[in-house]
Amino acid sequence: MSNKDEDQKSYRSSHARDHMANERTFLAWIRTSIGIMAFGFVVEKFALFIKQIALLLGKSHSQVLPENSHFLQGDSSIFGVFLVALGVLLCLLAFIKYKKIEKQIEGDTYQPSMLLNIMLTLSVLLIGIFLAVYLNSSIYT
Repeated sequence: MSNKDEDQKSYRSSHARDHMANERTFLAWIRTSIGIMAFGFVVEKFALFIKQIALLLGKSHSQVLPENSHFLQGDSSIFGVFLVALGVLLCLLAFIKYKKIEKQIEGDTYQPSMLLNIMLTLSVLLIGIFLAVYLNSSIYT
């Protein structure tokens, strides 16, 4: 086997590893987006659960829940829908990034991008702040 054949084989092997790493990263982003969507679904259904309990007990939401718990009455539904939408957006952006990197690997022009990482970090930070405020308000009511 000549050096040229060995170099070609090594290049193809490295190329395949790069594509597989790109695919693993894409699948990790998909798992993350599914997790965010599932969390949003649970948050939204919890708001619906509270409304159903109020109807079952024959009381208004304000009688079932503490007086300052407006998050449970409406904001949690909005927050849940927001999380589902964020998960869908993250999935779409992950696919776009996957295809972009695939094209860059093929052309040997790979340039790292932090856009998706920054977006996810800021989203998780905002979700954490919202949950901290939400939990803090529910503790003191």
